Amino acid sequence: MTPDRLLGALGGISALVAVAAGAFGAHSLRARLSSDLLSIFETGVRYQMYHALALIAVALAYSRWGGSWFVWAGWLFVAGTVIFTGSLYVLALSGARWWGAITPIGGVCLLVGWGLFVWGVLVASR
Repeated sequence: MTPDRLLGALGGISALVAVAAGAFGAHSLRARLSSDLLSIFETGVRYQMYHALALIAVALAYSRWGGSWFVWAGWLFVAGTVIFTGSLYVLALSGARWWGAITPIGGVCLLVGWGLFVWGVLVASR
């Protein structure tokens, strides 16, 4: 499977999971979690959707221009989404605050992914 198809499919799957998680949060967790923990969960949902769309953008950019910058950006978005949003989901659902120490690792992956995406766009040949 080509990188654009794989990353695009992962973006679609991630968006699907984000919508499901958002519905779960709105309908099942609102009465069970404190407002602080619900806010953390909602932040995870929001960032998961942002980066699901980013994966789709990476797939489109790769299919248009090619380039390993986009592939690396995509995999960093995948890793960052799993680590960043995953740690927020676990923190919110378990209340174990130490999961918050893992969250910045995912954030760094997302930031580097965005940097590589921008670089890929700037150096892409038409």
